[in-house]
Amino acid sequence: MSAVHHRYATVDGHRLFYREAGDPAAPTVLLLHGYPTSSYMFRHLVPALADSYHVIAPDHLGFGLSDAPGVEDFDYTFDSLTALTAGLLEHLGISRYGIYVQDYGAPIGWRLALADPDAVTAIITQNGNGYDAGFVEGFWKAVWDYHREQTPDTEAPVREALSLEAIRWQYVTGVADESLLNPEAWYHDHALVSRPGNDAVQLKLFLDYATNSPLYPRLHEYFRASRVPLLAVWGRGDEIFGPDGARAFADDLPDAEIHLLDGGHFLLESAFDDATALIRDFLDRRMPR
Repeated sequence: MSAVHHRYATVDGHRLFYREAGDPAAPTVLLLHGYPTSSYMFRHLVPALADSYHVIAPDHLGFGLSDAPGVEDFDYTFDSLTALTAGLLEHLGISRYGIYVQDYGAPIGWRLALADPDAVTAIITQNGNGYDAGFVEGFWKAVWDYHREQTPDTEAPVREALSLEAIRWQYVTGVADESLLNPEAWYHDHALVSRPGNDAVQLKLFLDYATNSPLYPRLHEYFRASRVPLLAVWGRGDEIFGPDGARAFADDLPDAEIHLLDGGHFLLESAFDDATALIRDFLDRRMPR
């Protein structure tokens, strides 16, 4: 199995952690994690792809082992996280790459593609929405209420998402056999999200999520114009982004490859082998070399 390097780079004065493996001359695959995790969610996928691909998996600012300046020192938005990701790619000399997006990684990946459509050679979306379809109201109602009005009453349910039990819920929901899940994952996420001041960081990003849906029409236009190869590999039991979010990609990309697997939001934790087989097959066929 390929060696995985654990590195740091300074971008715009912020220290970003990233995992890197594979031959830099091979096609690059950029792995973009979601909330509340980090590149830790790709700890098994990075070496599993690195025999054929150059793999980069960064921690977004405020997550994982990257810097986490307070909200008074950094404007946490999906635009700003995208700018840092683009800066990291420039620092590494990467100008063409495929992307794997999950949860928060999706709006970052979409912004990268819209800013430089020719850079993105293929897309894998794993429970990362690009359409209004698939948002499960039971989860999102509290976030939507917070978008409309920021009060103590609307903040409290959103703040609850930072708790250990809520993070555990993201992992176990939709997974038939919870013994397949390593509890270290949600304890790891909770410990890093719980750093002093990070609650305000996460609330700011929950609030900024309202900027993503207005981008979707441009994203769909990009899909139709580019015909970018896309694989949607989805945990059908996800109670955050439901299966309709996966099916929707076929509206604008008729050749999209859509697979609903038994599992939940963090599919790589419970269905790693099945998901990785689909990812490898897709990249081997559709990723330009």
